[in-house]
Amino acid sequence: MRIVLGLIAVASLVIATPASALSHHGWDQSGSIARDGLVAVAFGLPLLHGDWRGVEQTSFSVGGAFIVTEGLKHLVPERRPDGSDDRSFPSGHTSVSFAAAATLEKRYGWQVGLPAHVVAAFVGVSRVAARKHFVGDVLVGAAIGEASGWLLSSPRDARVRWLPWGSAHGGGASLAMRF
Repeated sequence: MRIVLGLIAVASLVIATPASALSHHGWDQSGSIARDGLVAVAFGLPLLHGDWRGVEQTSFSVGGAFIVTEGLKHLVPERRPDGSDDRSFPSGHTSVSFAAAATLEKRYGWQVGLPAHVVAAFVGVSRVAARKHFVGDVLVGAAIGEASGWLLSSPRDARVRWLPWGSAHGGGASLAMRF
């Protein structure tokens, strides 16, 4: 199963990176394809496992990231680098991608989460390269997505749980195991 997921991640990056990706339009299209593929995997993997709770949690985390992002876009009008409109802050492509990746990692472990985060990072890079977002827009989008994924989903195997945390004075991770 890990090999299949790894191949899906690599294939989505290869498909999403056409030769035309050197242009702004190519990067925009590549990022959209990678985002859509990642969201499809985030919903498809729980469906393949008959994990209805996972489908529900994916809906909440991806939907939550989308709602927060859209709300901020209306509250903080920022002109895009390409000048097309004033909906630059934060990056919706990035927030949804990181929400999907974080949900996959929390639900199925780092073996699934690592390739998913690579794809999500590609989406963020593509948004800057396409001149649709500034780096800060992408970083805030990634933070929104990660928070949504981690807060609105739970591990499929409840015997081991970990949660990253942070404060003004530091950060770390809590780990709990049930035997």
